[in-house]
Amino acid sequence: MQLKTTDDLRQGMFSQPNLDQYLAENQDSFSRRTVASLLNELYARRSLSKAALARRANTSEVYLHQVFSGRRHPSRDRLLCLCVGLEASLDETQALLRQASCAVLYPRLERDAIIAHGIAHKSGLEQINDHLLSRGEKPLC
Repeated sequence: MQLKTTDDLRQGMFSQPNLDQYLAENQDSFSRRTVASLLNELYARRSLSKAALARRANTSEVYLHQVFSGRRHPSRDRLLCLCVGLEASLDETQALLRQASCAVLYPRLERDAIIAHGIAHKSGLEQINDHLLSRGEKPLC
């Protein structure tokens, strides 16, 4: 069975007056993946130690292991730091943010535009934070 598009799900949600029926009809289209599983997939595609990732993401190894095991749920900024550390693509970053129920990077917000540009151009966390601070924005971490 082919998964429905997000637009198909949205349209069905508004046109189906019975919530239970809508949920039953669309069970196969709902994402069951966790943030930890997505992070582990991204990490598995990189040749990077957890210690190196912790340094690049400006976080402790203990916290990193807790996030990767699913025991801790990082904030949006911490997820972005991990994406920078993993050199995730902008698409991978946006997918991870959506899965974590966080706002995706929005180019109309200057802070988000700076972060998205840094991710798209594989800038390091220090460089992204420097750009944020130079524009009067809060650094990531």
